[in-house]
Amino acid sequence: MHRAMRGLIQEVLSKVQAEGLPGAHHFFITFDTKHPEAKLADWLKQRYPSEMTVVMQHWYDDLKVTNDGFGVTLNFGDAPERLYVPYDSIQTFVDPSVEFGLRFETQEVDDDIDELDDTDPPDDDPSPGKAEVVRLDSFRK
Repeated sequence: MHRAMRGLIQEVLSKVQAEGLPGAHHFFITFDTKHPEAKLADWLKQRYPSEMTVVMQHWYDDLKVTNDGFGVTLNFGDAPERLYVPYDSIQTFVDPSVEFGLRFETQEVDDDIDELDDTDPPDDDPSPGKAEVVRLDSFRK
């Protein structure tokens, strides 16, 4: 199930690479900065030692989507920095403009046996390896 969900992220980002972000679409992407294939500047690793949320909205550059992840240059306080985010490192992928979100739980369980839970709200004790749709009401002010 995780592979299918990551394939959807790849498809969405590939379309953005080809056509740009349409309308009000924008993405909040949280990823594991400790992932061995994640690439980011040392100062960003120090500032975000376990996870980081990036926003692709008004300014991003040189989006390159591959089968394993994506590279993008983002602006951090007037300092453009190149990032590479493997799909396996993504913890959440949210597009608030269309109330769409994916959340990946612990990555340790084999993807072949993961389940998608899109009917129950998140609880305090999620099962390892479980993926679920994020309810965007929690992000609203």
